[in-house]
This record gives sequence, structure tokens and C-alpha cells, in this order.
Amino acid sequence: MSDEYVDPSGNTEAFRSFVQGAPAAAEAPPSRLPLIIGIAVLFAVLIALTLFLALA
Repeated sequence: MSDEYVDPSGNTEAFRSFVQGAPAAAEAPPSRLPLIIGIAVLFAVLIALTLFLALA
């Protein structure tokens, strides 16, 4: 009876393809959107504080 399961480590080319393909999917750059929103809110607060102090 033949074994139908093929181990990727048994074939060097398949194993290298498996190893090289795994990190590519895991390396996603982090989102910078929260940083941009935080900076925009900080500037809005600083402008509002400056206007409040200038008009008071």
C-alpha cells in the first residue's frame, strides 16, 4: 500500500518554497492612521487653546 501523504521536508525544492513563502504573508507594515489622527487632534487642540488665550 502506497503512502499518499507527501512531506514537504522530503523534497528540498518544496521545503524551500514553503519556508520562503511563510514570512512574506506575515510581514505587513503597521498602519500609520492612528498616529496621523493623533497628530491632527493635537494640532486642533493647540490651535483652539491659542485662539482661546488670544481672544480672552
